[in-house]
Amino acid sequence: MAASAIDPAEAKRRVHAPGQEIALLDVREHGQYGEGHPFLAIPCPFSRLEALVPTLVPRLGVPILLIDDGDGVAERAAARLAALGYRDVAWIAGGAPAWALAGFTLFKGVNVPSKTLGELLEERWHVPRVTVETLAAWQAEERGIHLFDGRPASEYRKTTVPGAASFPNGELPHRFAAAVPDETAPVIVHCAGRTRSIVGASGLALAGIPNPVFALENGTQGWALSGRELQKGSTPAPLPRLDAADIATSRGRARRILERYAIPAIGEAELSRLAADPSRSLYVLDVRSADEFARGSAPGAVHAPAVQLAQASDGWLGVRRARAVLADDTGLRAAITAVFLQALNYEVFVLTDVDRMSGGALQRADAPQRDRLPSPPPSMTAAEAAALVKSGATILDLRGSMDYRAGHLDGARWATRSRLPGLSLSAEQPVILVGDADVVALAAADLAADGAPVAGWIADGPEAWRKAGLSVVATPDVPTDAEAIDFLFFVHDRHDGNMEAARRYLAWETGLVATLDEAEHGEYRIGPSPFH
Repeated sequence: MAASAIDPAEAKRRVHAPGQEIALLDVREHGQYGEGHPFLAIPCPFSRLEALVPTLVPRLGVPILLIDDGDGVAERAAARLAALGYRDVAWIAGGAPAWALAGFTLFKGVNVPSKTLGELLEERWHVPRVTVETLAAWQAEERGIHLFDGRPASEYRKTTVPGAASFPNGELPHRFAAAVPDETAPVIVHCAGRTRSIVGASGLALAGIPNPVFALENGTQGWALSGRELQKGSTPAPLPRLDAADIATSRGRARRILERYAIPAIGEAELSRLAADPSRSLYVLDVRSADEFARGSAPGAVHAPAVQLAQASDGWLGVRRARAVLADDTGLRAAITAVFLQALNYEVFVLTDVDRMSGGALQRADAPQRDRLPSPPPSMTAAEAAALVKSGATILDLRGSMDYRAGHLDGARWATRSRLPGLSLSAEQPVILVGDADVVALAAADLAADGAPVAGWIADGPEAWRKAGLSVVATPDVPTDAEAIDFLFFVHDRHDGNMEAARRYLAWETGLVATLDEAEHGEYRIGPSPFH
């Protein structure tokens, strides 16, 4: 089927067609996407398109819709996808501006469907919460409470609420018996804002934890907005190991969740059958910790830790209403995550005993090849590049715009793949690229196709350049904010003491549900509340 343009109204109809798989890919850069995109759009920037899409869209026959800024990038992306073997590709005529002109909302921010799910869960499940004032009072009273930071350990290290222990969502209910010795003390989960606090508390309730469970309202940002100091530079304690009784408890809790929410538990044979179905897209996601995943996983599995998958589903699942198999050992982390993905309108299965599997290949029907990226040009040192510049070569820096501002080789131009055609490069002027391998390889292929000679690739960075005695310059205003389309300025400094940015972010989160139209509301399938 040839790629073609469709109008926004037809695109909206296709995106929300009941029971139909579809991938709505936003091929703009991260900053453009975050400043406003359709509700179900998946970020897949053109700068990394061919590297990202085989994982985001694992079936060649699935319908794909592309949206850009009305600048022709989607049509270029459609050609690249056709070259990879995707057979049903269209783009929205006029891009995001036309979507807005048609009367459809462009949503700011990232992970919008998952963020909205958190707000809907709080509204429909009546998730218990405490304010920062209540928590501070309980701490002052030395009341016996258990406070957990439900984010990844990397975020905990930066800032956390004083007194919180690092315990990522998913891991806490799985290891709860080893972490909390009593069944009566209140348990409070917090994150940086709202979603993972709500999801974390809900996960404990799903597991049937007997303790009173609460989400901390507005997380670390709420704590800071109250005038209280956050704790910085904390070292996470190792997660507790489970004994045989703890493992049995985790398995029992998983079985009860699967039964209540009608989520199928499958084995390897059923996984193979699902993978062989050419009519459906399938994701196999291992929701355990990184260490557990590294020791071996299910055939064809991708690591997607439970703490992040529920709140950033669009980073892994590019096809709406697709099938997802969640791999786990006891099944509890997978079962809890499955409830949230089910609410997001995916068909979900749980694969247990993954620690006894050998991993390896999975025979998928109609799958894209994952090794078709071009190779980057020959590598060279920055000193070699500097010598070529003296004879007329151009250095294009393809790193992030903020990295370029902080320090780049003197004379290098900042560029993104989507805007290479506008650079007016000479066919006689060699080009040298700076950046990571995937971005450089794709940009180099585009430049070569347009007749620009690519001389090589600088793989190292400013520290190595300085050691080589080269001039490294900072340009705080170049590229300009308008040119820095890869960087999302939307409340980006809300964790760095900008209280107004934190207020705007929290207002954005709490306002998401009211922004949905009827079709967007209809994308959720939220099950019964575990709090009743």
